[in-house]
Amino acid sequence: MIEEVVGSLLSYADIKINGKNPWDLIVHDNRFYKRLFKDVERSLGETYMEGWWDCEKLDDFFFKIFQVNLEQKFLTHPTFWRTYVKQQLYASLRKFFNYQTKRKALDVGKQHYDIGNDLYQIMLDQSMIYTCGYWEKANTLDEAQEAKLELTCQKLQLKPGMRLLDIGCGWGGLAKYAAIHYGVSVVGITISNEQLKLGQEFCQGLDVELKFMDYRDLITTNLKFDRIVSLGMFEHVGCKNHKIYMKSVAHCLKDNGLFLLHTIGGNQSTSICDSRWMNTYIFPNGQIPSITQIGNSIERLFVMEDWHNFGSDYDQTLLAWHQNFNQNWDKISQHYDERFRRMWNYYLLSCAASFRARQNQLWQVVLSKQGIPNGYKRTY
Repeated sequence: MIEEVVGSLLSYADIKINGKNPWDLIVHDNRFYKRLFKDVERSLGETYMEGWWDCEKLDDFFFKIFQVNLEQKFLTHPTFWRTYVKQQLYASLRKFFNYQTKRKALDVGKQHYDIGNDLYQIMLDQSMIYTCGYWEKANTLDEAQEAKLELTCQKLQLKPGMRLLDIGCGWGGLAKYAAIHYGVSVVGITISNEQLKLGQEFCQGLDVELKFMDYRDLITTNLKFDRIVSLGMFEHVGCKNHKIYMKSVAHCLKDNGLFLLHTIGGNQSTSICDSRWMNTYIFPNGQIPSITQIGNSIERLFVMEDWHNFGSDYDQTLLAWHQNFNQNWDKISQHYDERFRRMWNYYLLSCAASFRARQNQLWQVVLSKQGIPNGYKRTY
């Protein structure tokens, strides 16, 4: 019975069970169907991690699911009422709590970014940039990430002698690039010990200071910067903290300064991570912001000068990471097991599909405190 229901629902997305197309789902263990009763979205990921099913082109599988909004069809089907009830309860409970407090914010650092620098070194580009590349004129991942760094620096209108703050600086890739190519002094903050350790080595000898610090602590300092940037960190802030995040930025930004926010964006406002699997295994306590949520957070603090969406480039970036990860798996396989390899592939390819289907976006938003006299001049 359950197998027939699952097969029927998958047919809406042109997906067959044990079919011959590269996006078809191949079941190895029939316990897979019963497991879906517990929680469809989370169980789908967990059973893949456990090797109960496979798919030759996992990104195409998810792209087809996202195209027809198949998740909603599963949720509203009577067979999967347990998942619907769990999801509603999960969403209701999380609305009342701040899951991105200073203490809880450390969870994502420990679980995701501290997982091992060896993993990120074999997966990312030579500058260790862990967010969307800019592929307009690029042919390789290195070119796409360098183009993104150059685009970011141009949008910030950096000049020699300026002070730049990088919130969520990662391994210091942007800080290093800006210091070398634009002659600026950079302070970067992160809540990942592993990023900090390697980043300090990466930026050694440059006018770059990287430190372990929560963005909320900025508001207690007297630090002032000509420019502030944040690449791929705002997704960890949470809607309950958006305002204090922006107040912290405004506190540190000079009156004539510019702030560039680079973040994944969602098409509708939510207060939780939509994917319980992603929240459990990849990004604990993450929450993708919407246009409305960003707008509310900058109100009375900033003037929006420019809003650029190149979210479709994230698909290609994630596929490049996926290729690097698998081509270099042998170099790190002694530190990670097969379950991890499957989990990581599931994460990268499901995310690639979400950007391909335009469910998620990538925004670069340029903000000023008082508005640029005569207007902000675009650089793309």
